[in-house]
Amino acid sequence: MYRLIAVGFILLFFTKLTAQEEWIDYVVMREKVVMSISADLEVDISRPNYKNLLIVGTKFDACMSNGFLKEAGLQQLFAFSDSIATAIDKVTRNRLVGIITYQCMGFDIYYVKDTLSLRKNLQQVISQNFSIPEAFISMKEDKLWSYYYELLYPQNFSIEFMIDQNYLYGLALQGDDLKGLRKVDHWLYFKKLKNRNQAGERLKMLEFSLDSIAFDKKRNYPYELHISRKDSINPASIYQLTTMMRVLSTAFNAEYDGWSTELRVKQ
Repeated sequence: MYRLIAVGFILLFFTKLTAQEEWIDYVVMREKVVMSISADLEVDISRPNYKNLLIVGTKFDACMSNGFLKEAGLQQLFAFSDSIATAIDKVTRNRLVGIITYQCMGFDIYYVKDTLSLRKNLQQVISQNFSIPEAFISMKEDKLWSYYYELLYPQNFSIEFMIDQNYLYGLALQGDDLKGLRKVDHWLYFKKLKNRNQAGERLKMLEFSLDSIAFDKKRNYPYELHISRKDSINPASIYQLTTMMRVLSTAFNAEYDGWSTELRVKQ
């Protein structure tokens, strides 16, 4: 359940902010397909003076119907990435800033100081250690780190964004492609019965079903309202939806306690 995950994730998030390197995982939709992005946020605080972008990747066989890698595929990716990292370290100073997995492919994103002989060394390591039909190697100058800020760093970064993303990422890891409309449940808690009734009327106008109500005098916000509606859960849509819920909760002096939905996996 999202509501249980959210509290623990917030604590974990703030704990990780104190770490030397701060990596986050989230998902986006590219060409109507779910893409996983891992990004090092610490780079935004202390960016090394490397002006060259390097992207190295390949395709893996062991993946689910949504394009996410299975355990075997992840092990292949880790082995590939370790070899690539070792090869780059021998040639130039570098910084791994992101990892992308997409349609059974995995890509390591680096910024490097020098590129001289780098492609040759990478091709040699790949050909000697891996039986793959083709590897992707791209190098170009990127003085402003445009790739990092435009394609890796989350555009709507906030605690609320990452809470939504934590749940979406969990669904995608289980094979969900995050497509289509499905029932999405939400929970709101109110201090006053009057506010709950007013919010309920507003939500019915927005075509939400009022699924249940409850009362718990031990809560600071004792009046519960459980609602649902069929919605898209792609990352952009769910962020807009939960933002609306938070705004509505503020208007009616309520607490928004998160959302949940069904897992859908194509066989």
